Amino acid sequence: MSSNGVPSSPSEPTATTTAPEPPPSPPRAPEPPATPVTGAATRPAGPAAPGRQERARKRSRVTTDWRLTVEDRLRVLSAEHMRQGGTDLAVSGALEVVRRTLEQAAATRGRRRLGAWWSGWHIERCWRALHDAEARLLAASPDLAGRLVDLRQRVAKHLPPNDMRRRALEELNLDEQPVVSVRAVVEAALRASFDAADDAHNAVRALRNKLVLASFALVLLNVLVGVLSMLRPGLLPLCVGPDHTICPSGPGGPSRHDVWLVQLLGILGSVVGVVVMLARQRPSLTSYRLGGYQGVIKVLLGSTLAVVGLLALGADIVGTAISPQTRPALLLWAVVLGYSQQAGTRMLDMHAQRVMDNAKPLPPQRKT
Repeated sequence: MSSNGVPSSPSEPTATTTAPEPPPSPPRAPEPPATPVTGAATRPAGPAAPGRQERARKRSRVTTDWRLTVEDRLRVLSAEHMRQGGTDLAVSGALEVVRRTLEQAAATRGRRRLGAWWSGWHIERCWRALHDAEARLLAASPDLAGRLVDLRQRVAKHLPPNDMRRRALEELNLDEQPVVSVRAVVEAALRASFDAADDAHNAVRALRNKLVLASFALVLLNVLVGVLSMLRPGLLPLCVGPDHTICPSGPGGPSRHDVWLVQLLGILGSVVGVVVMLARQRPSLTSYRLGGYQGVIKVLLGSTLAVVGLLALGADIVGTAISPQTRPALLLWAVVLGYSQQAGTRMLDMHAQRVMDNAKPLPPQRKT
C-alpha cells in the first residue's frame, strides 16, 4: 500500500514516497446532437444524389437544338450590345424578352408543353425579339461600311429584287449620303428581311400541324376499317379470282384478318417510298422538321391505298388481264399498291421542300 492509500501493482516494489497523482479530469459535458445544415456540404455525393439527377433530367429535357441556336445568338448580340455601350433601351428590352422566354419554355410542363409545341410561341417570340435587336445593332454598328456587303447578301435571301427596301440598300452610297439616313435604310431593309424569314418559319410550323392532323385522320380511318372487318368478315371483299376464292389470308373465303394483313403489306411497300423520300430530301437547319411527318403520311396512306386497290382488283375495274390469279400475286399487289402512294405524295414532298427552302434558303445548286 502506498502512502496515499492507492494500492500499487504487485510487480512494483513498495516505495516510501511517491509523487502525487494528478486529479481526475472533470466529466465532459455531453455534446448536443448535430443539426442538419442545408447547403452543398450536406448533399449526398456521387451519382446517386436525387437532386443532381433531377436537375440533369431537366436539363436534358429543355436543351434542344433551337435553344442552343437561340442561346448562342443571344450571347453574340449581348456582346455586340456591350461593345456599342449598352445604352440602347430597345435592344436591352428585346434581349431580356429572349431570356424570360427561355426560362418560361424551360419551366413549361404537361399540357402546356404540348400547347407550346403546337403553337411554337416560345420559338417565334425568341427569334422575333432577336431579329429586332439584331436589326438595331447592325444599323448602329460603327463598322457599317465593312458589313454592308454581308447585309446586302442577307437581305437578298428573303426580299425579291423589285422590293424598294432591297433596292434602296443596294444603291446606298456611304460617301454621299448622311449617316443617319444610311442607318435608317439599313434597319428598314433588315427588318423586312427578318419579317419574311419569320413568316416563312410560321409557314413550316403550319404545314407541320396540318400533317399531324392528317396523320390522326388516317390512323382513325385505318383502325376503323380494320375493326369493322374483324367484326364483320367480308364487309370489304378483298378476294379476287374467277369465283373470288383467292383471299389474302388463304383459301376458304373472307377472313377477319384480311384487311389487317393487306394494310400491313401496304405499310411494307410504303416504307420503300419513305426511304426514297429521305434520300432525296435536302438537309435544313430550321427550327421545325417535316421529314418525319411526311414519312408517317406515306406509311398510313400506303396502308389505305393497298385496301382500296385490292377492292378495285376484285371488282374487275382494271380488267382481268392484270388481276392476280394466285395468293402470292395478290399479296405482291398489296405491296405494290402500298408503294403507289409515292405518286400522290410526290406533290406533297415538293411543296414541303419549297416551304423549307423559303424558311432557310440554301445556296443555289450548280448544274453539272
